[in-house]
Amino acid sequence: MRRIKSSSLIAGVLFAGLGLMAWTMPWFLVTLGGSESHRDVIEVTGETAAPAVAALSLSALALVAALAIAGPFFRIVLAVLEALIGACLILSGVLALAAPAAAVAPLITDATGIDGAESLAAVTTAIETTPWPAVAVIAGGLMVALGVVVLATATRWPVSGRKYQATRFESADAPRGAVSDWDSLSDGEDPTGEPDAR
Repeated sequence: MRRIKSSSLIAGVLFAGLGLMAWTMPWFLVTLGGSESHRDVIEVTGETAAPAVAALSLSALALVAALAIAGPFFRIVLAVLEALIGACLILSGVLALAAPAAAVAPLITDATGIDGAESLAAVTTAIETTPWPAVAVIAGGLMVALGVVVLATATRWPVSGRKYQATRFESADAPRGAVSDWDSLSDGEDPTGEPDAR
């Protein structure tokens, strides 16, 4: 089970990184109208076309860190969250692919100063889609699959170390001191009396 845990954690980091990489790349190439000899081509990155992709990928990365130290119950909760983050990433990519004109509109408005759907359509000659929106959708699908795998195997993962457990262990022959007397009082015991023989 240790191999499944480490493989799942590494896969989670890779899938989140894939989503972040897709977000930084050009998603659309927009050709603005003009004379045949002078047409402007604007690259629209995922930052403009689907701004939620970065936040979703970063939250998936943070989720992997939490998953590494979580107990069995929280692993199940985090697995469901991983699948939901992946579904949201898929939705962001699909929405950009379904309506590229709306996805590129803010950048065209910044470049031309023209606003409004009809005006933007008039100055836009062509919108070419790159493979990067599909990469973001694939990263989301892989996150959903990872969430399902973690959900199926989370209770069988090895338990993390107990370095920070709440139980306090003391040696039986430790000498009594002022601090241990106060601790005994806090625990509801009489430090001056003999321990109960049970």
